[in-house]
Amino acid sequence: NLSLDSDYSPYWDHHIPLPKLGPVHSRLVTAFVALICFINGYDGDFVFDDSEAIINNKDLNPDTPLSNIWKNDFWGSNLSSNSSHKSYRPLTVLTFRINYLLAGGLHPIGFHVLNVALHCVISVLMIDVFAILIGGLVHDGRGVKLNLSPKASFLAALFFAAHPVHTESVAGIVGRADLLCALFFQLSFLVYCKAFQGGDKKFSVLWIFSSILLCAVAMLCKEQGITVLGVNAAFDILMVCNLNIYELAHRLLSRRKSADVSDLFTGGLLMRLALLFLGGSFLLYARWRIMGTGPPSFTEVDNPASFAENVILRIVNYNYYYSLNAWLLLCPWWLCFDWSMGCVPLIKSATDWRIVWPLLLWCCLMGLVYQALCSQDSNKRRTLTFGLVLLVIPFLPASNLFFRVGFVIAERVLYLSSAGYCLILAYAVGYCSCHWKKHKVLATLTLLCVNVARSAQRSQHWRSEQSLFTSAVSVCPLNAKVHYNVGKNLADRGNQSAAIKYYREAVRLHPKYVHAMNNLGNILKERNELKEAEELLSSAVHIQPDFAAAWMNLGIVQNSLKKLDEAEQSYRNAIRFRKKYPDCYYNLGRLYADLNRSIDALNAWRNATILKPDHSLAWNNMVILLDNTGNLAQAELIGKEALKILPKDHTIMFSLANVLGKQEKYKESEGFFLNALKINPNVASCHGNLAVLYHRWGKLDLAKRHYELSLRLDPSAPGTKENYNMLKRKLEQRQRTVG
Repeated sequence: NLSLDSDYSPYWDHHIPLPKLGPVHSRLVTAFVALICFINGYDGDFVFDDSEAIINNKDLNPDTPLSNIWKNDFWGSNLSSNSSHKSYRPLTVLTFRINYLLAGGLHPIGFHVLNVALHCVISVLMIDVFAILIGGLVHDGRGVKLNLSPKASFLAALFFAAHPVHTESVAGIVGRADLLCALFFQLSFLVYCKAFQGGDKKFSVLWIFSSILLCAVAMLCKEQGITVLGVNAAFDILMVCNLNIYELAHRLLSRRKSADVSDLFTGGLLMRLALLFLGGSFLLYARWRIMGTGPPSFTEVDNPASFAENVILRIVNYNYYYSLNAWLLLCPWWLCFDWSMGCVPLIKSATDWRIVWPLLLWCCLMGLVYQALCSQDSNKRRTLTFGLVLLVIPFLPASNLFFRVGFVIAERVLYLSSAGYCLILAYAVGYCSCHWKKHKVLATLTLLCVNVARSAQRSQHWRSEQSLFTSAVSVCPLNAKVHYNVGKNLADRGNQSAAIKYYREAVRLHPKYVHAMNNLGNILKERNELKEAEELLSSAVHIQPDFAAAWMNLGIVQNSLKKLDEAEQSYRNAIRFRKKYPDCYYNLGRLYADLNRSIDALNAWRNATILKPDHSLAWNNMVILLDNTGNLAQAELIGKEALKILPKDHTIMFSLANVLGKQEKYKESEGFFLNALKINPNVASCHGNLAVLYHRWGKLDLAKRHYELSLRLDPSAPGTKENYNMLKRKLEQRQRTVG
């Protein structure tokens, strides 16, 4: 006994050039293919967005209250903040936190392994999803679901497991959001299908509510999860109710009554759609309230087409973006971690040859829609229709149709949509296999092997930022952010000369790229090319007046150029735009010290230590300044206060030891000198000053030993040689006296 018509078995399934495996073996093979595609990235680093979402995200730390993940966005910022991207994914952040807890810290291997495992599970579950969409929701008399398309569903799942466009979601740890969302998307769909297990088109409201609940879980992993309700509704209309859209439209246009429509009303469809609609409306309302009833703010560089004033140009460019997404699914060779900042120049006129691509896309889509609606073959209609449903509906949140998104193209948003493409591709292979007898096995295996090889290669790129950023230069040479990231990676590894080249290219491609200007200005400052550094940093703060870091760096450059009044104003501007800026207070204190404004300097450094209690340089400078101005008692208090916070800071120990020595507290001073030398035994000045202490204390042999150690480490140490000669004369005089 079958719960629905058994007329769903596609004729082309047995033509697919794959062996017919049992359920267990097909799942094992699919999981293995998914594994070999991405396993080579299991020990990769944290790269790109992982820095903000994981390394710098305090919500991952077990010391942070767990409730924070429900108040903050994906990146750890408060949802009410103007800078928040409003991406509310607490369950994804929770899995990151669990990774952190299990590994005892930020070790990327555990994060990567879980991502790969999730992709394997999702690929395996795709067999069940495709089996239903291709072969129908059919059960035997015992309620066991039958797979009437074992080869087709297996092949589509293999295509999904090996698709290279998934690399960003699997190899990039931040892609965990897409993986978890896809997992609960599948579970929501499969649970919705369970609602019809009873046969005779009866349904269970409990299973439908469970499906909506899983949709909510998917949304808490990533916002795209809401689209499963659309897929469920389409499945209900097209498969459960077996609605022939073409026939229905034809009858409505000819004003003839449609038996199909009356069947819809009597089959409980309206009730089920109402439940889906109410559930979806509630979830969207809750999401809107959580977001703060306001969308995130994006800039023109994030999504230039959405800022085009001409509506026609906006529509044309959106469609061009769609065509590029389709091309990534069809030919995933040109993959890039970021597609913004000039990577995809806007189409601005009808003479731009790229306008052909959206036209070609719509021709292909219309052809598929025609085949899905008008074909006489019900299997073909069903497979192509659900392929289009899975392709289009999960992509809608990224389409700019309902709200502006913060990217031009993002490969990660294609993770779910690629399932629809894989379903259509599997049908294409089955159809061709029916009419093309020769070499069909070789062609299918070649297609799979090419995808596996490309996925493995792309996964290798994601192992480190150096390889990831470098791989993007050839794909998006016009993308200023690509050049910026390559430059930043080179600078972090100490290759400043090469970094300058990439930073300059980033600024050339995007003349208002303030972060590239700031970083380039910093490097030029360190190379003492102060005039150009000042020009760049001045331009950066002119373009973005609230760029606090650029204001501080401009102040440092102006200080070096002896433009002290301007430097002070720049530091003040930086603090005005970033209230809690300890490094800026530290630099302002240095400026005041140079101007002999000791009280102002001490206040600035004290502010730095209040904002950042472990700011070693600020503490040390306070001790040194108080020492130099003769405030030895206060210097001692500050030094001891600092060591309570930084008990192993040898520089503060050294400065405090000098202060104590001047107060003739020789024993205490000796202790701090020796502790400092235990931590860092090769500091010539520390040996030299300890020798002076022993010299004054009358422990001449110890003084001699440490003078010699100091001179061995730094023969040109100022004053040490003179003090050593004085000691030798004193020792000779003592020896003569004894003699």
